[in-house]
Amino acid sequence: MKPKTSSPSDAASRVWSAMRSFVAAQDRSDRLQEELGLGRGLRRINLLILLSQGPMTLRDIAETSGFDAPYATVVVDKLEVLGLVIRTSHPDDNRRKLVMLTEAGVRASSLADSILAEPPVALVALMDYELATLEEIMDRVHRSVAKPDTS
Repeated sequence: MKPKTSSPSDAASRVWSAMRSFVAAQDRSDRLQEELGLGRGLRRINLLILLSQGPMTLRDIAETSGFDAPYATVVVDKLEVLGLVIRTSHPDDNRRKLVMLTEAGVRASSLADSILAEPPVALVALMDYELATLEEIMDRVHRSVAKPDTS
C-alpha cells in the first residue's frame, strides 16, 4: 500500500490555518483599550489611523471604512466628544464637512499605529535568515494578490 501524501492544496490549507491562528493570537485590543480608552472595538482606532493620512468627508469615511453613513457619523461624534477629531467646513463646498485629527488625535493615532506595528515576540525571536525567508515568501504572496494569475 502506497503511503498517502498531502496535496499542495492540503499544505496551503495548513499554512493558511497556521497564519490565521498566529494573527488571531496577536490580538492587541486589550492594550489598545487600556492605553487609548476608546472601547473594545477597532473601528474608532482604525478611523484615527485612516485620518492620520489627511482630512476626509463623512462620505469618504463611510466608503473607505465600509460603514454606512449614519454609523460613520456616530463614530466621528464619539471621537469628537473625546477631543480626537474636529469637523471643519470643506474648502470647496460649505455644505460638506471635513473631519480631521486634533493634536490629541494625532498622538492617539500614532500610539495606536505603533502598538499595532510592534512585531510579536515570536517573530522577533526568529533568526535573520528565517525572517528574510519569511519576508520573501510574504512578498511573493502579496505580489500574487496584486497581480492575479490569469493562466
